[in-house]
Amino acid sequence: MTTLDDPVAMLGGTFDPVHYGHLRFASEVRDALVLPEVRLVPAGDPPHRGAPQASAPDRIAMLDIAVREFPGLRVDPREITRGGKSYTVHTLEELRSEHPRSPLLLLLGVDAFRGLASWHQWRRLFEFAHLVVAPRPGAVLEADLPAPIGHEWRLRLTGDPSTLRSRLAGSIYVQPISAQPISSTAIRAALMQAPDAGPELAGLLPAAVLAYIQSRRLYRPPSNAPFEAAENRRRGT
Repeated sequence: MTTLDDPVAMLGGTFDPVHYGHLRFASEVRDALVLPEVRLVPAGDPPHRGAPQASAPDRIAMLDIAVREFPGLRVDPREITRGGKSYTVHTLEELRSEHPRSPLLLLLGVDAFRGLASWHQWRRLFEFAHLVVAPRPGAVLEADLPAPIGHEWRLRLTGDPSTLRSRLAGSIYVQPISAQPISSTAIRAALMQAPDAGPELAGLLPAAVLAYIQSRRLYRPPSNAPFEAAENRRRGT
């Protein structure tokens, strides 16, 4: 039997901003599967949602800051530098050409997995990678899967983690992780309402990332005038 190289794992997203939900997800999967690293791949132009609010350089900078707390994670900006729509299948195709002897692991949360059929050339993902899916604690992941996803689930599901090292691609593996009820959307909303909302956000994202956001005045409304007026009224000035 031919021995393969170590797996190459990736977690994609807009990371707008990156938070502990992303970081702990990647870190816990890395520890559980004894991976050399997990790559965080920020999308440049995500096809399934609106443009990120923070610029690509700011999102990369926040990721670079965040991974200092997680030595097993690294930032891979290829989707930004490549330009165009950030299709995961193209990223995996590139990684396969760079690592022909390494299994590729695509990390997905349950919501992303359920919506997989809307992804560009989604069935080709299995040509290049194994899918490692993190369920919500206590939830039955296979319940109410869309029909095309359910078919692939029944065909490809494995409970043997050694499959992720003995084959280059093609399996679905479920890796439980601890609950991380953290949302980039909620973080942005909190900062829009109160740009100095540091205490409210403590523990949701690395302190150094929050400091960067505040120093760069990210996720603020176009004009602070309404908020300054409200603050002045509150202070009685």
